[in-house]
Amino acid sequence: MSQISITINSREYPIACEDGQEVHIMQLADMLDAKAKQLAGDSSQISESLLLAMVGLLLADEISELKKGVPVVENVEPSCRINPDDMLKLDGEIAAAIKNIDSEIKKLAKHFNSL
Repeated sequence: MSQISITINSREYPIACEDGQEVHIMQLADMLDAKAKQLAGDSSQISESLLLAMVGLLLADEISELKKGVPVVENVEPSCRINPDDMLKLDGEIAAAIKNIDSEIKKLAKHFNSL
């Protein structure tokens, strides 16, 4: 067993881990630290327990979306993410709009060519 120290939101925590897992644990801690800093921002008013709960919820949401097959986009609020089914519908609507625009351009070109 190895003992390492990780830093999350400027606080150090001693962690025991299997030999050879030190680098992996440090990388995971860096991910947690980035999420904590993203959530805490400039606010020093947030308690550690609330911050931990918020980071846990954020990561649980990302895992849930990955299990559904929804790509997780960094720095995007969960409410702004698009469901793949909605994305396919939107893609079809965009394709239809482009087809209509193409048709209108051809009509205008035909009109100007006849002048």
